[in-house]
Amino acid sequence: MPKSQSDIGLIGLAVMGQNLALNIADHGFQISVYNRTTEKTDKFVAENPHTPGGVVGTKTLEEFVKSLAKPRKMIILVQAGKATDAVIDGLVPLLEQGDIVIDGGNALWTDTIRREKALAAKGLRFIGSGVSGGEEGARFGPSLMPGGELAAWKELKPIWEAVAAKVDAKTGKPIMGATPGHPVTGGVPCTTYIGANGAGHYVKMIHNGIEYGDMQMICEAYALMKGLLGLKAAEMGAIFTEWNAGILDSFLIEITADILKQKDPVSKKPFVDIVLDTAGQKGTGKWTSTNALDMGVPAPTIAEAVFARCISAIKEERVAASKILKGPAKKYRGSKKALLAAIHDALYCSKICSYAQGFQLMRTAQKEYGWTLNFGEIAQIWRGGCIIRAAFLQKITEAYARNPDLANLLLDPYFNKTVKKAQENWRKVISLAAECGVAAPTFSSALAYYDSYRSARLPANLLQSQRDYFGAHTYERTDQPRGKFFHLDWPEPTRPQIAS
Repeated sequence: MPKSQSDIGLIGLAVMGQNLALNIADHGFQISVYNRTTEKTDKFVAENPHTPGGVVGTKTLEEFVKSLAKPRKMIILVQAGKATDAVIDGLVPLLEQGDIVIDGGNALWTDTIRREKALAAKGLRFIGSGVSGGEEGARFGPSLMPGGELAAWKELKPIWEAVAAKVDAKTGKPIMGATPGHPVTGGVPCTTYIGANGAGHYVKMIHNGIEYGDMQMICEAYALMKGLLGLKAAEMGAIFTEWNAGILDSFLIEITADILKQKDPVSKKPFVDIVLDTAGQKGTGKWTSTNALDMGVPAPTIAEAVFARCISAIKEERVAASKILKGPAKKYRGSKKALLAAIHDALYCSKICSYAQGFQLMRTAQKEYGWTLNFGEIAQIWRGGCIIRAAFLQKITEAYARNPDLANLLLDPYFNKTVKKAQENWRKVISLAAECGVAAPTFSSALAYYDSYRSARLPANLLQSQRDYFGAHTYERTDQPRGKFFHLDWPEPTRPQIAS
């Protein structure tokens, strides 16, 4: 028998919305749903008549709001930007003080800050929650990153903790096996309160930027195996399966192995070989890189991953250039086993640097926006449900448990020792890639980041001198306190005389 009023509501019945609604209903919560297209609502409710909590269809926003228990909790899962604002504008006149609006889309964190302020002025509460894990995660357990008013989070917490992915308390490994109507119970939920206003969506953006880096680094490992060793797709699939049993254990490595073993049902060729080499993007990687530039935080590996997608998109131009621009003729003639081990190490070291950049960004952002972020907890909730879920995240969790004020992951004893042990292979791979003409932008930028970060002195002293020379921008001195600036009266440059 359905309740007179639902525990929560959801607006937007695209695939993500439908799956999250069913996940919520599977955990015993009654959920009201609304979609602008009534036919979609009716079809969804008709197809799911026997969920443990129950799904209630509504035909108007007014009916939707009235169907919810107070304080009302309603999730918006529509296209980020103007569509989200339009839904909020439609809801606001129907709501009462204390009601909670939850944006589960990929919103820009500054939009979330703006929306929270606007709704708070009307006595309403707003939560911007990152939701990661794709369609399957939404259905059986995503990683959830809520930000907003702490009291509002406490109202939402029982539902968010129930529907989030779960990991084993001892190992940190995801607990799998959920099926429709039979969710995973027990374990540690992959959600926690992130912080005030836009913190949840900001952390989700960083997650996505790191995801861009992970994906591109795996692609570079694939390109090196193919370009230097001439391996076939199935051979590479077996190698990635082997890697997934070790320190590289992750969702993205696992699916890469599956993809490389997959045959195209039409041509019967390896599936990956018939897929066009262009990659799209939805903007969150670009947001991460732009934010890094705005805050002056070095995140070159994430940026290179974005640029790699950009250069992949100019397919016709690349094809034309390939007929004109020639690279080296050198081929790798060494040990296959040794090179595969080196590529493995290069991938792991580059991954460490990419995550170090993402966590440094969050560390700077919390000062910028007045947040208090718990980096250990953030790493914990990424261990299950989300796209970057990996055994590696347990190591980050442990690093911040050892030192909550850790300035950079590279300074943690585990990561320091790992890079020290593997960097010879890392450097060997990048050298071979350059000598043989195989592009490895994220591997290379990660190594440059590492070498720069470990340098007590960089050539920026010359750069400061140049700026003072041509623009009187001043410089600091090594024999004076930081923050004290000087200018040198430079002589006029001597230029060669040109004969008339």
